[in-house]
Amino acid sequence: MTWRSDVAELLAGAGIVDVDVDDALADEHVRSAAYQRVVSVTAASRSRDRDRVIVATILRDPHEMGSKTAVVALVDRIATQVSGPAAFRQWSAELLPEIDRLTAEGHRDFIRRRVHDWLFYLSVEDGHVPTPVDLAKVTCWMQRVLAEHSTSADVLALLAGSGCSKRVRNIAKDRAGKRTLRTR
Repeated sequence: MTWRSDVAELLAGAGIVDVDVDDALADEHVRSAAYQRVVSVTAASRSRDRDRVIVATILRDPHEMGSKTAVVALVDRIATQVSGPAAFRQWSAELLPEIDRLTAEGHRDFIRRRVHDWLFYLSVEDGHVPTPVDLAKVTCWMQRVLAEHSTSADVLALLAGSGCSKRVRNIAKDRAGKRTLRTR
């Protein structure tokens, strides 16, 4: 397959007919925007059968920043839709081998960290109360997501005391004081 046919297949498979393949090939911004639309359609699908093929195709793009961004967007969307950590672990395990297509180690590491963060988040939402050591192993981004969205009084207390930044600690402290939270 050629890169042109890869892009054409991605667009056609997502039902995107208003993006010219040649324009997408010539302009990384057009292509990146098209990838975001492909990700949106892919994430909205009930079937996860083609996700690995779609990720592999996107990751063949020579502009790694755009392809990494699209894959991260897919990871984020799927993580918010799955039934729990086991389902996300299984889904991400099928994709992670494709990540090795990226030549930039930083891009590979970023996607792996994002998957790890979401596994952590989903386990917390499933009732696991992390320790300060566990909390230190996730990114500040994920700590902020937890501070903004967790309904666990225990998790918010942990974040208020051990969050990575003043902002995270303050968000957690503020939310813990204002909401009816579940204890666990």
